[in-house]
Amino acid sequence: MGQITSGVRAILSSPIIYNSLQRMMGAHKSRQELVDKFICPASGSRILDIGSGTSEILQHLPANIEYWGFDISLEYVSAAKKKYGARGHFHCGLLSESLLADLPKFDRVLALGVLHHLDDGQAREVFSLAHKALEDNGRMIAIDPCLADDQSAIARYLISKDRGQNVRDAEAYATLANGSFPRVHGEIHHRRWIPYTHWIMECSK
Repeated sequence: MGQITSGVRAILSSPIIYNSLQRMMGAHKSRQELVDKFICPASGSRILDIGSGTSEILQHLPANIEYWGFDISLEYVSAAKKKYGARGHFHCGLLSESLLADLPKFDRVLALGVLHHLDDGQAREVFSLAHKALEDNGRMIAIDPCLADDQSAIARYLISKDRGQNVRDAEAYATLANGSFPRVHGEIHHRRWIPYTHWIMECSK
């Protein structure tokens, strides 16, 4: 997995520090916009969150959705269970095709800040799993740091210091998605408060 977890980045393994940094960078507002514009969950929607972290997205999802989160960090998953408890199913470990057999089909699959931690082979596997997990009319939503010609020098510098070491440009993310999904649409978003660039992508069957 292409990420750096040593040195100063090691402190982000703490759920408290990670969530605090996310709030400082405006994640609360960004997550709400992501839910309202892209995820658009309906009442009773089944949502699979691959690389769910501390599952803070649940703050912005309706109370009556069905949520499954998978993450490899025991600390993050434990924090999610402690905070959200019965609001979801929280699993520590990698999602696999064999595990999908025991899960329902989903209306949405989320990969929020995941793909830039993965090499191309691992990313393709995530898209393949998402495709298999979705209902025929379901969608996958992904968001990741992105390289872009028109981003500020500060944004590019901050992105270069991300724990994830596989930040791509929009075309590279979309190309990986097209290996599993025939319809891929994305948007580049430049944040101004703390300069940063994200690629938000919708994938459907």
